[in-house]
Amino acid sequence: MENSLGPFPLFLQQIESDTAQNYTIYYSISGPGVDQRPQNLFYIERNTGNLYCTGPIDREQYDSFELVAFATTQDGYSPEFPLPLVIKIEDENDNFPIFTNSTYIFTIPEYSRVGSTVGQVCATDLDEPGTLHTMLKYSILEQFPVSPVMFFMHSSTGVITTTSSQLNRELVDKYQLKIKVQDMNGKPFGLQTTATCIIYVDDVNDHWPTFTQTSYVTSVEENTVDVEILRVSVEDKDLINTANWRANYTILKGNENGHFKIVTDPKTNEGVLCVVKPLNYEERQQLTLQIGVVNEAPYFRETTSRSAMSTATVTVNVKNQDEGPECTPPVQTVRIKENAPVNTRSNGYKAYDPETKSSSGIRYKKINDPKGWFTVDENTGSITTFRLLDRESESMENGLYKITILATDKDGRSCTGTLGIILEDVNDNGPLILKQTLIICKTVMSSAEIVAFDPDDPVNGPPFSFNLEGNSDSEAQRIWGLSQINDTAARLFYQNDPPFGPYTVNVRVTDKHGLSHITPLNVIICDCITENDCTLRFVPRTGNGGVKLGKWAILAILLGIALLFCILFTLVCGATGAAKKPKAFPDDVTQQNLIVSNTEAPGDDKVYSANGFTTQTVGSSGQGICGTVGSGVKSGGQETIEMVKGGQQTLESCQGHGHHYTLESCRGGGQYTLDSCRGGLVEVDSHGHTYSKWRNFTQTHLGEKVQRCNQDNSHEHAQDYVLPYNYEGKGSVAGSVGCCSERQEEDGLEFLDHLEPKFRTLAETCVKR
Repeated sequence: MENSLGPFPLFLQQIESDTAQNYTIYYSISGPGVDQRPQNLFYIERNTGNLYCTGPIDREQYDSFELVAFATTQDGYSPEFPLPLVIKIEDENDNFPIFTNSTYIFTIPEYSRVGSTVGQVCATDLDEPGTLHTMLKYSILEQFPVSPVMFFMHSSTGVITTTSSQLNRELVDKYQLKIKVQDMNGKPFGLQTTATCIIYVDDVNDHWPTFTQTSYVTSVEENTVDVEILRVSVEDKDLINTANWRANYTILKGNENGHFKIVTDPKTNEGVLCVVKPLNYEERQQLTLQIGVVNEAPYFRETTSRSAMSTATVTVNVKNQDEGPECTPPVQTVRIKENAPVNTRSNGYKAYDPETKSSSGIRYKKINDPKGWFTVDENTGSITTFRLLDRESESMENGLYKITILATDKDGRSCTGTLGIILEDVNDNGPLILKQTLIICKTVMSSAEIVAFDPDDPVNGPPFSFNLEGNSDSEAQRIWGLSQINDTAARLFYQNDPPFGPYTVNVRVTDKHGLSHITPLNVIICDCITENDCTLRFVPRTGNGGVKLGKWAILAILLGIALLFCILFTLVCGATGAAKKPKAFPDDVTQQNLIVSNTEAPGDDKVYSANGFTTQTVGSSGQGICGTVGSGVKSGGQETIEMVKGGQQTLESCQGHGHHYTLESCRGGGQYTLDSCRGGLVEVDSHGHTYSKWRNFTQTHLGEKVQRCNQDNSHEHAQDYVLPYNYEGKGSVAGSVGCCSERQEEDGLEFLDHLEPKFRTLAETCVKR
């Protein structure tokens, strides 16, 4: 038993081994309560096997002990297996049940239904579960206020529910319960504990706000705005500063013109009535308003009747003010003839004193006059024309010319009005043809429609008559004709099959009163299908569609133009230098004198492909095309070999010992070049090759190259194989046609006498060598 009173040591059980009949057995135990914590709580007699407990035990601390018993002989032999011993502590109801909280707080809305759950309480008991010691019963001991009883507690679950639907926060806003929990299933001898439960009744909107007065009287001066004129208050029994208490005010009647508004003061919950639109004493001296009030939160009971809303009546008395002039109506109109002469007088704008309904003592001044057409009389407000009037002016708005007038009384108070002047139309404009460019696509149409417009009033406008301007035998009458379509349009057609091109046709349009206007039309007869096709040909691009260049684009264009000029200047200078014939030196002095070097003009060394043969001459623009085949020609130190039928190879020897050889194969796409002089540039060969040695060397190698040109797969020559020219003859008066035409003169050193001093010293040094 838990918490046993003894006497101790308390005998529990005897352990005996069956082998005690044959052996002398000694008993021992081990485990918690013996040699493990809590130690020395149990022991066994060594010889008899009696098991004892040495003191009381708390079940809530140790609910059982698992020991092991041993039986051994004197020499330590164990004839038996160890015996498990389980000592279970039997529970005693020594623990009180305890609530999880000492005070529970719940809320429930007022007027909740019967059986509505308020909350649940809970208690615990440390005794052994599943026994009577831990079977708990809950109950309410007392309620405050005592009557009427509003709550019930379930004995097993601890759930608190309502027993009445008459919870009213305005009467009792808080209930306090003393609750009890008892073990032993609530039997009188069970242990028990109490706690406190506080239940707050939550507010619902079960009360309408009501005005403290049913009628109010206030006053306000006319022409005042944004002023507070009245505060109204209400009573509401619901919880303060909640949506069930805060009021929303509204004006139900009497504010059809929007002069008033009513808002809620959030601090006091009062309704504040304000004037938002000025009142006029001359119009109404008293107004009656009906105002109503409701809560922000909806009423908790469903209702659709407005009679439940609290209402009050407000009487507003308007006080008179000494006002300034009144510009009523704000826009006044007068009529004036469009052709009225200058200084024509007419009625003007009139302002009134609202008290006297009179205009006396009011001064007028013009504030705005777009064209400056009128002057305003200061005393009467009448207007006088200052300039000629024009009904077709752009300042007219729907036939109305507006000027702004300022009216001021003797006290300086003023108002502003608008005087609209209706200019009665005079037939002073002839009809105009707005579209003055017509395109007639001759292939698909023979006429074009023209439409006239008269800026005058329709009374002085259509029907129009259309006529061609000019004599009956004029070109316009011969080519063009007109036919009326309707009152404002006619058809212009051509006749006698005029040629394509632009024409100018003068058309006179006359209104119904005989006033006319001549419009020159630009008519284009075009070979087109649509007008857009012809527009692209005849009409240049205009308007804002042009491309605008930025400063960087303009700079790039200028740099490009400058670069082109530089290239052109270089070409001109090169061509001029090539035209001048350079002086050559004899063969025997090429190694000991200054050599004059000229540069071939760019573009002269060209080869043109043809079906025949092409010959070239340096410094000449002529090109010969032959159809015969000849042998190589040597004349004046020149030898030429050329391809036949599209392929061209040229070997040219230049004057002096410098030479330029070119072998081009047009068919094979290959090009072979041997350069000892480039475009007439003379080079000094350090080995001193003569012309004959050079010819023998190059002719052999060039012949091998030519032999390989234009061969097929079987190494046979093609039909357009290179063939030599025949000699043109000896002593030809034509001279050489080569690129450089080698000169054999022995002279040519006279230029040394004309060199500058620095070059003369260099020349003398070369001659001495």
